[in-house]
Amino acid sequence: MIYLRKADVRGHANHGWLDSWHSFSFADYYDPNFMGFSALRVINEDRVASGQGFPTHPHKDMEILSYVLEGSIEHQDSMGNKERVPAGDFQIMSAGTGVRHSEYNPSDSEPLHFYQIWIIPDRKDITPRYEQKTFTEKHARQLVLSPDARDGSLKVYQDMELWRWTLDAKEKAEFNIKEGRRIWVQVVKGEVEINGVQASSSDGIALWDEPTINITVHSDSEILVFDLPEV
Repeated sequence: MIYLRKADVRGHANHGWLDSWHSFSFADYYDPNFMGFSALRVINEDRVASGQGFPTHPHKDMEILSYVLEGSIEHQDSMGNKERVPAGDFQIMSAGTGVRHSEYNPSDSEPLHFYQIWIIPDRKDITPRYEQKTFTEKHARQLVLSPDARDGSLKVYQDMELWRWTLDAKEKAEFNIKEGRRIWVQVVKGEVEINGVQASSSDGIALWDEPTINITVHSDSEILVFDLPEV
């Protein structure tokens, strides 16, 4: 089965300083048909105005991933971390037993554009932790998250993997799906065809009970491929 979640039917909130699109129910946006997908609970595509941001707020028992597309995030948390997260970096934080953090756009002129992704962990009360990594290869299939942090990936406390693929126009690609797994593909940019379904920037595609993902690339593209458990 395959389902296309078009970008323009997502939940939307514009607070002036924050323009946010929600793939799943979040804050004031509620749709019982879109409460998450497998262990994915939140995929928000956020644009934050210069000099603005999220004030200090708490989290618990959640894996929180940020992927910066444009600009940078200034992150500060109750673990004592104060970091700058530039475009191209992935940052993950285990909220676990409880953590407080803030995220700001430190620029006085440039907007911040990033994905905020929440993953339900496979256990509660994890000791809070913070990691950040730059993935420098421009044309590659890079493993970003894995439970064993293999091949230079960031660790996630869940039976899942996240891959970042950058693909050239007219390229074809294939991804074999293990039995019982769920796949979510988030199109970061470009135009692709996945198992015969056309998708473009900011669209999401859910797949289950499919043996393979067959991808045809119509323009230079970047996708995030979430390989998730059957939960």
